[in-house]
Amino acid sequence: MSGRLITESPADDPHGGLAVRRRASRNTLRTQFALVIFLLAFLPNLVLTLTAQPNLPAGALLGWMLLVGVLCGMVGYVLSGALLRPLSRLQAEVEGGELGAHSDDPAEILLLRRAFSDLLGRLSTEQTRRNAFMATLVHDLKTPLIAAGHLTHALVNLPLPEAERKEVGTQMQAETARLLALVQQMADAHRFEREDVSIQAVPTDLRALLDGVARRVQPQAEWGGLELTVDGHGYALADAPVLERAVTNLTENAIRYARSKVELLVTPDGLVVADDGPGLGGSLAQLAQPFTSQPTTIAGQQYTAGTAGLGLFIARRIAEAHGGELHYAHQPHQLPSHDFAPALLASTLPTIFTLTLPEVTP
Repeated sequence: MSGRLITESPADDPHGGLAVRRRASRNTLRTQFALVIFLLAFLPNLVLTLTAQPNLPAGALLGWMLLVGVLCGMVGYVLSGALLRPLSRLQAEVEGGELGAHSDDPAEILLLRRAFSDLLGRLSTEQTRRNAFMATLVHDLKTPLIAAGHLTHALVNLPLPEAERKEVGTQMQAETARLLALVQQMADAHRFEREDVSIQAVPTDLRALLDGVARRVQPQAEWGGLELTVDGHGYALADAPVLERAVTNLTENAIRYARSKVELLVTPDGLVVADDGPGLGGSLAQLAQPFTSQPTTIAGQQYTAGTAGLGLFIARRIAEAHGGELHYAHQPHQLPSHDFAPALLASTLPTIFTLTLPEVTP
């Protein structure tokens, strides 16, 4: 026989589970209230009886005190139930998922009811977002997988000339890159959704970082006939690979929607990505979410719910992890929030994203 230690949970052990339920039934708010009311009613009666009738026979005294104790216990049980009736009603409503308003609720129960109502609303919104996210994720994964399957079938089973075989191989690489990019976004969103995001900040050349991003996205810009420029110089404490991920997300979005030009800038406030596209289809607070439940319209094009805001969400969380913020401005029709004037001066292009950093040195 091995030396393993076998433990059983209360659910596996019927006797252990019964003991837990018995302890829970004793340790209830109603039991505590009833005990307090019992003591408040019984102890004064005990003191008065012993003081007024010190010579009463022990049997009669014991019988009287037993009767008083039973009456005090019944009063405590009834009063505790009445006091806790609003709480019991709230418990039943929370378990049923429907909260109503009751005029006889005390102020504390009203506050608790409001807190539960807000919590249920947030949970419902989060579930809707996650359902939309999963539906879109399945769709986004299935499309390149189906395309890769057709291309593989053609490559394996059809007698293709060498030039066509190379073209099929190139298309397979493109579909694989789409899959990898989507999986990377999922991993980044999962990482940056947590509040305790940690970075390794070191002195970073921000211009070199933007130059690296520009080199990687230059083929996309050229394919779209866009002019991509980089300007400015500066250094800051940053986690270069993580910050580069945020700038890449913003730059790829700019290339996707720009009409003719995209600018990457280093400014005293941080990093700026600007383009001459139509801007966002909603506020940054609405779109920069890991799971969006509503479709988004940008430049007249409809984007399904689910993963539409992942890139902006990741960029915003990376900015916050560095002690900064992500700001959006679409000029001249929409001014940025918080009177963030420097973003307006960074570029003359209409759509401007500014990823602020705590301190940028020349």
